[in-house]
Amino acid sequence: MYQCVDENFGEPKIFGRYLGEIDGVSTALNQDEIKFLHDKDIKILVIYNHITEDATGFDNGVNHAEQAIELSKELEVPEGVAIFGDIEPDFSIDSEFIEGWYDTVNDSPYEPALYGVFDEESNILAAFEETDEEIQKNTIVWTAYPQKEPTSEENAPEYEPQGPEHAKVFGWQYAIDAESCNIDTNLFTEEMLDYVW
Repeated sequence: MYQCVDENFGEPKIFGRYLGEIDGVSTALNQDEIKFLHDKDIKILVIYNHITEDATGFDNGVNHAEQAIELSKELEVPEGVAIFGDIEPDFSIDSEFIEGWYDTVNDSPYEPALYGVFDEESNILAAFEETDEEIQKNTIVWTAYPQKEPTSEENAPEYEPQGPEHAKVFGWQYAIDAESCNIDTNLFTEEMLDYVW
């Protein structure tokens, strides 16, 4: 995968990787891969993708956050790294879930973060904007909106993501499913480097 990305897109700065195995969906980040990426000076963006289609309710948010924290500790993810809860567009989500996720991750060694398609019609944007000001201002957001075509590093678009007005929108997944490698292409602000591993 690294070789494919390097040859077709340019040397990657950040790889987004998943916590824990999900059969048929994603392969878990492990110590060998961590060493491989770090030896190449590639930062790891930590993704928790075990949230099902039901991202509602405070206790549900707490339970998922606790699992994400435990998986991060097992991998020895250092303090201060963001854990991105992956909220797909077809998920049901409410502000209580986000509050449970935020409160629990915020009380841990890690930083609360969310990934989603934050377009104006999205469930995640509506739920996010119903949370209190502290959550909105302190959550790190990685948005997948708007969508463009995959590009190499040198042809990447200007950084123009759309996300919650008050959040720290530090990441933009601007294209998905590149043909030459099975990757999505992203741009990140310099601030994101403080929250990756």
